[in-house]
Amino acid sequence: MNNLFGYKQRDTWLNRTTGTAKLVGFLALSTMGMISYDTRFLLALGVLAIALMRMAQIKYHEYALMLKLVFVFAVINLVMVAVLAPQYGTQLYGTHHVLFGSGYWTITQEQLFYEFNLLLKYFFSLPLAIILLFTTNPSEFAAGLNKIGVPYKIAYSFAITLRYIPDVQSDYHTISLAQQARGYEISKKASLLARSKGAVQIILPLVFTSLNRIETISQAMELRRFGREKTRSWYQEQAFSKRDMLVFVGSIIIIMAGVTLLIINGGRLYNPFQ
Repeated sequence: MNNLFGYKQRDTWLNRTTGTAKLVGFLALSTMGMISYDTRFLLALGVLAIALMRMAQIKYHEYALMLKLVFVFAVINLVMVAVLAPQYGTQLYGTHHVLFGSGYWTITQEQLFYEFNLLLKYFFSLPLAIILLFTTNPSEFAAGLNKIGVPYKIAYSFAITLRYIPDVQSDYHTISLAQQARGYEISKKASLLARSKGAVQIILPLVFTSLNRIETISQAMELRRFGREKTRSWYQEQAFSKRDMLVFVGSIIIIMAGVTLLIINGGRLYNPFQ
């Protein structure tokens, strides 16, 4: 079974880059992208994110489920925006170009352009998140968090979460096969009610298995007196290299470009209707 969020060692420069540099780059690009509504800037970030995905050599089947879930969430979000605030784009851009409809439910070019920008935000942020999760060793990622000021207890919890997600997936797969062998049908051929009952028979054992794993980890950490000291060292911590410096510099350049566009546009919006 392919891991959904599993880290895999690959011989790429992104894998060799420290978790701190990738985290800072991810936060910088994501923050700037969420602030800006300049379509040109968001498209450029999307192209950059896809290029980095190809460089990271991450296969489609590794993130397919995540992509589908995010796509469904994005569609629901866009539909809800169109239903609950169909004139919001007109208010933002200050013009009114009608495509079809009338009254409150009028669909305008401004509304579609606004929702297109929302879609672009998903389009660039998801690949960046995938790169960060799939190319960073969990322990090294925790060390990176601690290096930028996150308390090591919180950083360690992130490492544990990332490290045990593949195990939880493996348990789910094993329990699912066991329940199907007992006669619980959860395939697409079964009715929705039957699939719901089968899902419950999988989720409950999975929850108890996960709780047992949490208790085991907690006891092991207590026996090793985890959390006694204010600071700790990290086995996977890496020193900064030229690659990391280039990531920092590249992040700063992108932030400066975004800020420059904010100044040129006189705000967060790029308005092609004026």
